[in-house]
This record gives sequence, C-alpha cells and structure tokens, in this order.
Amino acid sequence: MTACAPTNAPEPAGPIMVVAAENEYGNVAAQIGGADVSVTSVESNPNTDPHTYEVSPNVAEEVGSAQVVIQNGIGYDDFMTKIESASPNQARKVIDVEHLLGLPDSTPNPHLWYSPTTMPKVANALAADYAALQPAHAAYFKANAAMFIASLSPWLQAIANFKAQYPGTPVATTEPVADYMLEAAGVDNLTPYAFQADIMNGVDPAPESVSLQTSLFTQHRVKVFVYNQQVTDTLTQSFMTSAHSAGVPVIGVYETMPTPGFTYQSWMLAEVTALQKAVADGISTQSL
Repeated sequence: MTACAPTNAPEPAGPIMVVAAENEYGNVAAQIGGADVSVTSVESNPNTDPHTYEVSPNVAEEVGSAQVVIQNGIGYDDFMTKIESASPNQARKVIDVEHLLGLPDSTPNPHLWYSPTTMPKVANALAADYAALQPAHAAYFKANAAMFIASLSPWLQAIANFKAQYPGTPVATTEPVADYMLEAAGVDNLTPYAFQADIMNGVDPAPESVSLQTSLFTQHRVKVFVYNQQVTDTLTQSFMTSAHSAGVPVIGVYETMPTPGFTYQSWMLAEVTALQKAVADGISTQSL
C-alpha cells in the first residue's frame, strides 16, 4: 500500500518574481536570489538612450504582478512609479534606491549605481526582502549578499590604486554618468556640472560652454575624455573629434549594463580598467 502525502503539506514555493527598472539592478537581484528568484529587467539594451524609454503593456503587466520591484529613483525611472500606482499592491516590496540611500529628490546626478557605496546597500535590502517572502531561505539570501559584497573588492581596489597612482587626473566628460566613480578615483573633472546636466537633459548648452569644453582638448588640459556611449549627437561627436585630434584617449561609459558577458562587478571593473589604460598608456576604450 502506497503512503499518501499529508493533505496539509505545504506547496513548494515558486521563484520570487522580481522586476528591475535597469539591468544593473536586475543583475544584482539575480545574484542575491539565485535559483529562488525570476528576474526581469525593463531597460537592458545598452545601445539605446534610457531617457527615452517608453513603457510597453507587457512591462506594465510584469510590474503589476511582481513581488519585488527595484528602481533607481531621482526621476530616472518615473515610469515605474506610474505603473505601480496604476496597479496598487500592498504586498509588493519596492526598493527605491534613492530612498534606500536617504537621498533627496533634488540630487543632481541620478546615476547611483556608479557609486561604490550603492550596491552593497541594495544587496542587503534585496536579501531582507527575499527573506521576508521566503523565510526558510533567509540564510541563503544573506550569504549571497555577503558574497556579492565581497566580490566588489577587485573594483574597489582598482579605484583605490588609480587614486593613489594618478591623483587629480584632469578629465572631461559629456554627462555625469560615471561621475560618482570618477570622484571616488580622485580625478579632477574640468567639465562644469551645469554643462554635463544640459547634455544629460537634452538642453543645448550655451555657446561659451561649448567653447570651454572644446578648449579642454585643444589646449591639452585633460588626459582623458569620458563620454556617454549610449547617447551621442553631433555635439558630442564633435568633442570626440577634438579629443582624437588632440591625442586625448576616449572612454565610453554606459548607463545600461552591457550584455552579454558582464556582471555588475565585471562591468564596473572594466570601466576603471579603461580609465587606467587611458592614463597610463593613452589607450582609448570607446566600447566594452
């Protein structure tokens, strides 16, 4: 006689459904959750401008049914907040990185994932939310978060090494995409922030600002030019031409994690490695 399973046996829990606004957050969410999560990243194409993203009905449906949502905040991905408001769910856990870091809405630079202090806090928040949804796996999530944080060491060490070897390296930028990382590396960004903000927000900079930016190359005042690889136009192309003509190496940085082949950790390390090669050897890395 075959024994039957008790009728009150708990059903095996399915994977936690996670939606991340940007794939760099989605990648971290997948690393913390492992096989216990199913992650969808809304913005995952490094060849498009994230600022022009338009929500599809599929995305609205995925966010509506998600158990955990991760978004950057600071106005960078407001479409997520609109979707969440349109499909309220008190059980849904939302990690807004701006709020997680205690930042005001007026924070000028929204590219929070380039800051070395951001993802450890995101990882721990994910582990806590996952544990609340699957308490039996809490230790697993906590261990994954600790392992992830430890795996950031090569990136942090590379930043520290650059800062020690090349303190105050003068650079020019188009947008503040990688500014948090550049600041951590101790560089001197000679492009005024107001100019970077104009480019980021699609505002035509004043002619005198354009002239100042161009002079950074023609007068050989900078050693590296860092530009947003995902958003280029005739103006930013003209800066690249000026940089190349002046023998200034060019680095392309991304807002969306390049795929395939990268994790958040390897992507961030690759950006610092590109900076190192530019300063030490004059090598350009326009794309990863």
